[in-house]
Amino acid sequence: MAQTWHDLLFAHWPVRSEDLRPLVPSQLALESFDGNCWVGVAPFRMSGIRLRGLPALPGLSRFPELNVRTYVTLGGKPGVYFFSLDAGNLPAVWAARVFYRLPYFHARMRVGIEDDWVTYSCQRRLSPKDEDRGNQQHAEFRGRYRPIAPAQVRKPGSLEHWLTERYCLYTTRLGTAYRAEIHHQAWPLQDAEGEILTNSMALASGISVPQVRPILHFAKKLEVLIWPLRRVSVSGE
Repeated sequence: MAQTWHDLLFAHWPVRSEDLRPLVPSQLALESFDGNCWVGVAPFRMSGIRLRGLPALPGLSRFPELNVRTYVTLGGKPGVYFFSLDAGNLPAVWAARVFYRLPYFHARMRVGIEDDWVTYSCQRRLSPKDEDRGNQQHAEFRGRYRPIAPAQVRKPGSLEHWLTERYCLYTTRLGTAYRAEIHHQAWPLQDAEGEILTNSMALASGISVPQVRPILHFAKKLEVLIWPLRRVSVSGE
């Protein structure tokens, strides 16, 4: 599947591993950098969503998305684990739940551009089935952000590289781990500033981020390819 990501913000907070461990499937090993695990909240827009080689479908190929993520490894391959993904397109939510087994939610979402500021709002819509899950409620994000420095590719060994240069996602179902490979060029990251007015996205998944200023990075545009899920053994084979 091909897609393009636009106006993406990475907002990252350090979190203790003991706080995350009960929330991440046991098959996946938590990764840390300088003693901390990290949780990211990433609002952005998607466009051009399509099966590779086919045209995009009108009404299904362009919408906002916001995800809450942390960083894991399996079989020596580092990747991303998503606690939640909110999208402004109901058919896309259904398809992602079915084909990628990811915790997608439908949300009311608005994105605006004024000068170089991106204004972003997300308020999760919950179905009765979602409400039965108990903790996935009251998820909302409101704020604005913008880049404040030129884009650059971050060096291996840096925190920025460790947080963003990950080329697969993991999910689990009924005790089985699955991996989807992701391909793109290195992130053209810009240092960013932002004003986050409301953010209960991580808390809705049971994660309390510390009351400190997050590390912020911005990416204007990235072309992405995503492969289907494949089952992964505990040994990573």
